[in-house]
Amino acid sequence: MEEENEVVKTFEELGVREELVKACERLGWKNPTKIQTEALPYALEGKDVIGLAQTGSGKTGAFALPILQALLQYVNDAEPKNGRRPDPAFFACVLSPTRELAIQIAEQFEALGSDISLRCAVLVGGIDRMQQTIALGKRPHVIVATPGRLWDHMSDTKGFSLKTLKFLVLDEADRLLNEDFEKSLNQILEEIPRDRKTYLFSATMTKKVRKLQRACLRNPVKIEAASKYSTVDTLKQQYRFVPAKYKDCYLVYILTEMPDSTSMIFTRTCDGTRFMALMLRSLGFRAIPISGQMTQSKRLGALNKFKAGECNILVCTDVASRGLDIPSVDMVINYDIPTNSKDYIHRVGRTARAGRSGVGISLVNQYELEWYLQIEKLIGKKLPEYPAEEDEVLSLLERVSEAKKLSAMNMKESGGRKKRRGEDDEESERFLDGNKGGNKGGNRDKKSSKKFKR
Repeated sequence: MEEENEVVKTFEELGVREELVKACERLGWKNPTKIQTEALPYALEGKDVIGLAQTGSGKTGAFALPILQALLQYVNDAEPKNGRRPDPAFFACVLSPTRELAIQIAEQFEALGSDISLRCAVLVGGIDRMQQTIALGKRPHVIVATPGRLWDHMSDTKGFSLKTLKFLVLDEADRLLNEDFEKSLNQILEEIPRDRKTYLFSATMTKKVRKLQRACLRNPVKIEAASKYSTVDTLKQQYRFVPAKYKDCYLVYILTEMPDSTSMIFTRTCDGTRFMALMLRSLGFRAIPISGQMTQSKRLGALNKFKAGECNILVCTDVASRGLDIPSVDMVINYDIPTNSKDYIHRVGRTARAGRSGVGISLVNQYELEWYLQIEKLIGKKLPEYPAEEDEVLSLLERVSEAKKLSAMNMKESGGRKKRRGEDDEESERFLDGNKGGNKGGNRDKKSSKKFKR
């Protein structure tokens, strides 16, 4: 125990400047997390850093603090011109795989830099490009972006260039290297200065991440704040092998057993999120979907409803499994088992964060067994079975079947699979406003779900 106490250091002891230490205190960051404790000394020395850490480990602070400290140092050391100190624009760029994560990173930068007049711009899809061009015209110090939209601006926006860039951050690097982003990322790396500091953060170290490391980092220090593929000790993980035709009944049974919990349910497709949210709402649960098919404003609206507790069940695709800082999730349910077993780590990383306990339950049907076995192999343990009385579960069949029919009718009326991105405003509004008094169960009492119990 004494050894553990010895290694706990304050931000000040790690070399963080007083202005930034105060900002950390305002954010409630009393002590550095493991990844911050290990990465900050090297980053503040000016070294390139590779950080391997679990979701929710404090990675943003590990790269934001060194960037802001370097920005302050740059301004203080530069020679004043005409009595004014230089104001370095486009000092740092952070690349993120999702819009939501980019927005959250920018919010943390702005909170940490509030005392030093930091300017930050977010460049992501789904938001008006003209607004972003205006934001770039204000010459922000930090840009947080998704690769595709950043490259759009680098290609088309007059007067915008990253030739003065001093820092590049690749956050969730394993996800940035999928087919959607790889081309844009390579184009960006070709254009930006090679003489820069680079931080690469990832939950997993894949072959592609190693290749990227060799291509764009110089003598990096590798920080590993977690084992290769691990889940936190406070996470209780279980599975249930179920026939495909009864999977919805098992899902409703689990939610009924934990009626006051906040839950995230993962499905494989965008349509699957809408179908399931409609089904659960017709059964009296306060569920809301989030997927890549929704417009940016609707996704943020859904997230805010969930964070505020107006809805306690978020039905989502893997777009929501990375980087979303939702601190109070009690349970994650893998309704569809991920085909990429590494996605399991990120999904269950939504619960049991920052020392809290949580539950991760995987519903495995006869067609998903191989994928599930790959997950057990990856995490190096066999999981216990979730206990459920089959008779109790199947007593829900009639109600669940009826709810599925209603959900299918609703999907058909609203365009089903033919619906395109951005055309879901009316349906999203129905979800977002459902708690104000719809007839689909959004405004029912929490306890209504208990009526399924025999």
